[in-house]
Amino acid sequence: MPKFGATILAACAAAALCTGGTAGAATPDSTFVLSLTDPRGDTTSVELTCGPAQGNHPQADTACRSLEQADGDFSRLPTKFQNCTMIYSPVRATASGSWYGTPVDFDTEYSNRCVADAQSGGVFAF
Repeated sequence: MPKFGATILAACAAAALCTGGTAGAATPDSTFVLSLTDPRGDTTSVELTCGPAQGNHPQADTACRSLEQADGDFSRLPTKFQNCTMIYSPVRATASGSWYGTPVDFDTEYSNRCVADAQSGGVFAF
């Protein structure tokens, strides 16, 4: 290999390492920390990224589809049909992060975890 070509190859490899990795690595379009807090103050949190769907959310694909339908507006999430008990055990649901670069802070209360799952289209199903 000519010296000039080897120098360019080495510079390109160094640039890829310095910019965070491979040329094909995708940055998620949207990232969130989602939390549910019960009446005793116990909190469960998960991370969700969309575009591509990732994180430790147990139903990341479903949650991202629901957010796509609502264009990232948590107050417009689709409702899914599921039977829930009428037991009042409120949970505080919060979401913070960004949807395609737009900051998101959402905070609401659902009457129980099942209702949180159903009324959020699976976003708060954890």
